[in-house]
Amino acid sequence: MFSKIKSIFKKFVDSVSETLKYKTLSQEELRNLLEDLELKLLEADVAYDVAEKLREQLESALSNLKIPRGSDARKHVESIIREKLLEILERGRFAEDLVELVRKSEEKPFRIVFMGVNGVGKTTTIAKVANLLKKHGIKSVIVAADTFRAAAQEQLRKHSENLGLPFVGGKYGSDPAAVAYDGVSYAKKRGYPAVLIDTAGRMHVDADLMNELRKVVRVVKPNLRVLVLDALTGNDAVEQAKAFHESVGVDCVILTKVDADSRGGAALSVILSIERPIAYLGIGQGYDDLVPYDPKYILKLIFGE
Repeated sequence: MFSKIKSIFKKFVDSVSETLKYKTLSQEELRNLLEDLELKLLEADVAYDVAEKLREQLESALSNLKIPRGSDARKHVESIIREKLLEILERGRFAEDLVELVRKSEEKPFRIVFMGVNGVGKTTTIAKVANLLKKHGIKSVIVAADTFRAAAQEQLRKHSENLGLPFVGGKYGSDPAAVAYDGVSYAKKRGYPAVLIDTAGRMHVDADLMNELRKVVRVVKPNLRVLVLDALTGNDAVEQAKAFHESVGVDCVILTKVDADSRGGAALSVILSIERPIAYLGIGQGYDDLVPYDPKYILKLIFGE
């Protein structure tokens, strides 16, 4: 993961520290190195505004830098860059722990609605969240309120069977809000502490489907609205986040396929641009391949151990 980004930052750190071994880095030299960094980031699929933001932040951090006597120049430069990147990455952290949110909620069942466009890995992500909660002793009812795509119902039903959790679905073409409501009622009557509700994958520009999603949210009154985004789509994921938040509201994001971005640029662009808190990262197809968003984990992908 992130092999291209890792290589770019390594070369940048090497170039800056090598110059600083012998003399103070001039503003012109720093600017040239940063322009080269920005160009390399763009070639690695980092969005233009993200590359520009990184360049500006690093210019501020590295201007007039002097290496303390006796210090390792490379380690000193890398630590400054790590610190600046960590500061930026921290802005995306979801302040809550999902398991604790469900456990401590006075309102039961705790209702989570999952949203996203087709192909982002939403059904698999719901199964991963159900698995996570189950491992902490919290059993969920899984609800397929996507009544437009028969395959979505079957996929979610299969995941429910694999996890040993109850499943509530609806007939093809039935009202998604009614199915979601039935799922919440089922959980309430049987004492399940959580309900995970899938909704139809929709393009963020489709007004009718957005209206339908708003109806599901109005009826269910979710405790958490989770948007699932595909890390590989880069700028489009950023636009999806803006559109869903404006139309329905997004409490947090789960970013999928982070493991599939070998270059790292697209995923880094989404992380730094979506302006919504990130709860988890999907790093594989298995039920356990879901990790909490941790800026230090991203730094490890960029710099190694």
